[in-house]
Amino acid sequence: MIFGKMWSALRAQLNKVANFFWSTDPIAQMQYEYDTAVEELKTGRVGLEQYRALVERVTLQVARDKKHVDQLAAKVKAYLQAGDRETAAKFALELQQAKEELAENQTQLEMHEKAYGNNVTKIKHANDKLAKVRDKIKRYDAEIKMSRAEAEMAKLAQSFDFDVTTDFGQIEAVIEDKISLNRAKARVAADLSEEGLEDVQREQAMESALAADALRQFEVEMGLVTPETVNVPQSEKQLGPVERQTQVES
Repeated sequence: MIFGKMWSALRAQLNKVANFFWSTDPIAQMQYEYDTAVEELKTGRVGLEQYRALVERVTLQVARDKKHVDQLAAKVKAYLQAGDRETAAKFALELQQAKEELAENQTQLEMHEKAYGNNVTKIKHANDKLAKVRDKIKRYDAEIKMSRAEAEMAKLAQSFDFDVTTDFGQIEAVIEDKISLNRAKARVAADLSEEGLEDVQREQAMESALAADALRQFEVEMGLVTPETVNVPQSEKQLGPVERQTQVES
């Protein structure tokens, strides 16, 4: 009685351990049960093959018995026709024993064939059930993974609350402030770059005009153009050495 209680307690603890593993990874447990069943079916199939070999031997024995019965019947008829009743009676007795043996073997064959057929049906049914279990394992595995992903997404959505009161929202606000400040600096730099632009442009225009006047003056002095051509007054033309000598002689 003490051993019975101890065994009950041990079995309860083993059940707890089994339940723990089942709850931790039920898909793995289902896969283990499936693999175990497949191995048992493989063993059963080997046994079925051996049993079928026995059926085949009985079938061959029945075929030999039928042939033996036919041969004995032919001998009985032959000796009767020959008038040898004594020999015919001898083969008739042997024929009677052969028929009894044939009947017994036929009964055994029918029994073995029926048992074999039943086992084949059971194994086929077990294969069908295992195929359904395999499909269930795949479906359950996919559903568990999907449900885990959905749960993670739900937790992620809760932790990533984009409210300004959360840490993430505050960090986002700091980033936006930095972006705005950088843009403001760029705008100010662009606006300041336009200061004094008109003065620079006027100074450049004045330098261009002075350069053009100096070029025209050079052309007049070199005699390349006349003052009338460039609208330069005659009084503004500087006299060369020949013109100065003419004015002195006069």
